Amino acid sequence: MAQRTLPTWRSLMFCPANAQRFVDKAHTRGADAIILDLEDSVSGGEKAAAREGVAQAAVTVGQGGADVLVRINRELHWAVPDIAAAVGPAVTGLVLPKVMGPEHVRLLSEVVATHELALGLPLGHTRFVALVESAAAVEHIGAIARADARMVAMAVGGEDLSTDLDAEPSADSLYVAKMLGVHAARAAGILPLGVLASVAGVADSDPYRAMLARSRALGFACATCVHPAQVPLLNAAFGPTAAQLDRAGRLVAAYEAGVAQGLGAVLFEGAMVDKPVAERAYRLLDRAQAA
Repeated sequence: MAQRTLPTWRSLMFCPANAQRFVDKAHTRGADAIILDLEDSVSGGEKAAAREGVAQAAVTVGQGGADVLVRINRELHWAVPDIAAAVGPAVTGLVLPKVMGPEHVRLLSEVVATHELALGLPLGHTRFVALVESAAAVEHIGAIARADARMVAMAVGGEDLSTDLDAEPSADSLYVAKMLGVHAARAAGILPLGVLASVAGVADSDPYRAMLARSRALGFACATCVHPAQVPLLNAAFGPTAAQLDRAGRLVAAYEAGVAQGLGAVLFEGAMVDKPVAERAYRLLDRAQAA
């Protein structure tokens, strides 16, 4: 399996794999990744046709340089042919919905590996984003995050989880599960994907921007969206500002000067900076350089 390198996503935009008018324009929207959807946005009667066109759609939506992922269906009678259609050089990874546990992830990884080998792709070419969307799966969230080397991100799906809980998809009802997801993902060394509340709304509003800012402050690394208007908002919320980059650069310079003098911590703008604080600044700078 190839060594895991985490992506530098800020925004991942869903696009129905069978909606050609959306597929044709997806690469112009500025998202870091495009998720071609074979699941919720495609009706049962259209799934076969969407599956047949997903390889060409991947080439189309990826022409601007965005990573391309495919959200497959959970049901195995659909998931297996979805994987066969999706795995290929133009597809960066798969989004696994309604993951039930670590064994589920490993089963799908085995199926993917068969197709990678048949196509001559490096083993591990196809990365995984797992969606935890039920109360039962939340109980196994740490094991899911660590289930397979293909895993690069994990999200707690607010809409489906809220339905399972018989609750409204709000920051209050989802907070515990969402934060468990952040902790589990960070502990496993993968990206915590998502926001505190629902992603169904598409309005550019002050409350939505505030929710994105709060989500980033709580540790979320990136988020999905269902409308192109949300892409610049996610990019702004999950990407560093010019002021943050400037401060991080000065902080790192001060810390490195202290280390060169044999110091483990330095005073910077009225606060003590030690290794963990400096590490956050390094990550911010690396993220901006890679984006």
